Amino acid sequence: MAQWTSAVGSTQLARLLTSQQTRPAGPGTRRPPAYRALADGIRMLVLEGRVPVAARLPAERELAASLVVSRTTVAAAYEALRAEGFLESRRGAGSWTAVPAGNPLPARGLEPLPPEALGSMIDLGCAALPAPEPWLTRAVQGALEELPPYAHTHGDFPAGLPALRQMLAERYTARGIPTMPEQIMVTTGAMGAIDAICHLFAPRGERIAVESPSYANILQLMRETGARLVPVAMSEGLEGWDMDRWRQVLRDAAPRLAYVVADFHNPTGALADEDQRRKLVDAARSAGTVLVVDETMIELQLDDDLTMPRPVCGFDPAGSTVITVGSASKAFWAGMRIGWVRAAPDVIRSLISARAYADLGTPVLEQLAVNWLLSTGGWESAVQVRRAQARENRDALVAAVRRELPGWEFAVPAGGLTLWARAGGLSGSRLAEVGERVGVRVPSGPRFGVDGAFEGYVRLPFTVGGAVAEEAAVRLAAAARLVETGAGAGVETPRAFVA
Repeated sequence: MAQWTSAVGSTQLARLLTSQQTRPAGPGTRRPPAYRALADGIRMLVLEGRVPVAARLPAERELAASLVVSRTTVAAAYEALRAEGFLESRRGAGSWTAVPAGNPLPARGLEPLPPEALGSMIDLGCAALPAPEPWLTRAVQGALEELPPYAHTHGDFPAGLPALRQMLAERYTARGIPTMPEQIMVTTGAMGAIDAICHLFAPRGERIAVESPSYANILQLMRETGARLVPVAMSEGLEGWDMDRWRQVLRDAAPRLAYVVADFHNPTGALADEDQRRKLVDAARSAGTVLVVDETMIELQLDDDLTMPRPVCGFDPAGSTVITVGSASKAFWAGMRIGWVRAAPDVIRSLISARAYADLGTPVLEQLAVNWLLSTGGWESAVQVRRAQARENRDALVAAVRRELPGWEFAVPAGGLTLWARAGGLSGSRLAEVGERVGVRVPSGPRFGVDGAFEGYVRLPFTVGGAVAEEAAVRLAAAARLVETGAGAGVETPRAFVA
């Protein structure tokens, strides 16, 4: 019986392998044999999670034709992968991807590094900061004081606690967007919100337009729902959204949904101006596309002289086009899994009805904690702590990367938690692999694209500062040198770094 659970075609695999091509080798760089380069490319795709484990690979002859190489080259590459534990084969069943014994399964998204591994590894994989104390402790204490009346109920509130829905509606109204509690549903984080929206509006096979690049975990969530992703290229640097491209894609592809992060975009850090927001809403309305706007980064304005534009939903007064998603996870703490949806009342009712077959509701105690923060002024105080921490980390990381990696290109965003860096012509996937060996964990660009795009990029979040940021840049520079020279095998992770 075959042990593969999916398959990757020769054309698709060739496209993914082509996306890994980097700048021409410089003097002193060792060029591997063709079969070795092919084996390394497939191994990298497996380690990155872009080709799943237990995926059946094309037959040797088919892949050779798609890559325009000899069948002998493909056969030798497959044999090398089998010897290294990345490929298994059985006569009559073909060959499928695997991972060697003892290796962790590759992640399709950006899962947090286990806390026990933080001693020896600098983690730049997850764009999340520690909790802004003492506000987390105070919020939980306040929630416990408010809990007794709710403890006498069944505890399931599919729409969210009425008090929190009211508070969130008032905050939108204060921002110039009149909102009723009936337009709010509380969810288990922003991921829970977007998952519910995708299942309601874009069942399997529907198209969803997404920024390219975009947030990796959301892209994978949409893939898991069976959506067909339609990428819309972002402009270079912090210019963000090319409205001619958006109008063309929305008109020609007619996607059911479009997903955008207009406020300190993840990963680029771009901020959409009011003209871009107005045109984006108009284009979505004309195409009949529902525009899902992720506001999870909106509170993280790091430059004091920046004037924030109106919310995207402010350009949709009828409420027929824009669905807004918010969260406490970025602005406050990732461990506070509270998100929310703002939409027209009929949309909220449909989401609530569908929730009966999902998670029924969001934890009451965490909702009470967020409500305490919002109603006492604790939220604003905590966000100020968060902004100061992220600003300090950003400035330290930017200075360290500019010093250690002067060939890397990036624009410094005015807010958010991420820096999108072009890695001097090097492969982001190989930097990620070698980086883990030298003690720094960084996500490669292809995680944020569709079909292997952005191989030459990495994302650097503002999660470390001071001496740790400096050491992270030193380790990234060491990884870059190893990638550039074709070395890196056998490099050991360093012992714990103490700031």
